[in-house]
Amino acid sequence: MASTNNKVHGKINSMQIFMISAWGFTMVISSFLFLLVGHWIDLKFNTEPKFMTGLLALAVFLCIWRLYEEATRKSKRC
Repeated sequence: MASTNNKVHGKINSMQIFMISAWGFTMVISSFLFLLVGHWIDLKFNTEPKFMTGLLALAVFLCIWRLYEEATRKSKRC
């Protein structure tokens, strides 16, 4: 009986680890893309760090906000 209980908890833990790593990957990729777009805009309009830092901050904020929404939605299900 105890072995089946451990299998269920092991599966839940591996799924949680997968979701956390997916969110980390999403945050890195979106931050990098927003950083590149901001750098391109800065070069185009000669406003060196403004758009780059602004879009980077926006990407991080949006990812954290979506992660928080998903966490609150999952906590309400339990």
